[in-house]
Amino acid sequence: MIQRRAQSLVEDALGYQAAVALIGPRQVGKTTLAFQIAEKLDALYLDLEDGEDRAKLANPALFLESQENRLVILDEIHRVPELFQTLRGVIDTGRRKGKGIGRFLILGSASVDLLRQSGESLAGRIAYVDMTPLTAQEIDPGHEASDRLWLRGGFPSSYLARSDAESFAVRKNFIRTYLERDVPMFGPRVPSETLERLWTMLAHHQGGLLNASELGRALSIGTQSVTRYIDLLVDLLLVRRLRPYHANVGKRLVKSPKVYVRDSGLVHALLGIQTLDRLAGHPVVGRSWEGFVLETLLAALPWRSQTFYYRTAVGAEIDLVIERPDATLWVVEIKRGLAAKLGRGFYQAYEDIKPERAFVVHAGSDRFPVAEGVEAIGLRELAALFGEG
Repeated sequence: MIQRRAQSLVEDALGYQAAVALIGPRQVGKTTLAFQIAEKLDALYLDLEDGEDRAKLANPALFLESQENRLVILDEIHRVPELFQTLRGVIDTGRRKGKGIGRFLILGSASVDLLRQSGESLAGRIAYVDMTPLTAQEIDPGHEASDRLWLRGGFPSSYLARSDAESFAVRKNFIRTYLERDVPMFGPRVPSETLERLWTMLAHHQGGLLNASELGRALSIGTQSVTRYIDLLVDLLLVRRLRPYHANVGKRLVKSPKVYVRDSGLVHALLGIQTLDRLAGHPVVGRSWEGFVLETLLAALPWRSQTFYYRTAVGAEIDLVIERPDATLWVVEIKRGLAAKLGRGFYQAYEDIKPERAFVVHAGSDRFPVAEGVEAIGLRELAALFGEG
């Protein structure tokens, strides 16, 4: 059993808040984690996709108030969105009885839908914990495990598969499930073939600048449709938009966001890449590694950190710019090789924005200075450093 970082965050939040929402894409391990917590706390688990469990909530206020001495886990909450209003009343009634913490654990598979529903009803009564696919911090150390995670991605059933071929099949089925089931459930009616082509094009352009009009022409759909479809993939926690950093440096800055398919294993499945050998010879290899590193680092950041990239029209560029909660500015350049060699564009960008700390992530584990104020560092060590404070 892999120890998930989110578990301690959920348990801590249940100690000070009435409700905790655990948010992450489907099959990321939310239900498994919820069962582990349920065993420790003698909790009641309700799967709201199950008709019998939904029937227990025919009179939701009465039923939930009868469970005031237990943690109630509500899985697939999007199936019964009207529950949020009921939860508010149940939580407030419990608070008046001195039962104001650790009442509900809510599991959701779509960020904006869940946030909007709970934000309308449960402000001040709910804490949020993001659960990502497995990251480099959560697996065994070493190059073999790290390369397997990079190739297969962080969805547990894919990472833990018996072979690369089985893992690839798991991910192809995952993509099909999203296209045929989850997208129609959460978003506007989108032709699954069109969305799959868009998703595949985003994988081909992993880490590239978003050009909605170019994508629209290739798909024979309008620019607004492209934007709406990407919004949906972002809301389903499958795609990430990284905003440009708009520093006041008196230079012409690139203004389009960069777009990543968030799980590297899905990138490779969309592109038909089944093995490390195939990946090593594929044009996406460098950008796939960049996205893989990015997701591990962002998962480790403290709450309220802001993330960007930096690029000017003349080529000054840094892969990741972080405004930390203490208002310090950190920057990261991502390199697949062991040499951690930096180009002129990085040093120009470094002079433009003058960060407090600067790192270059490389594929090894050594830590050493690269230049004045710039350190080379391995991914696991930098992720641990990011999580401090």
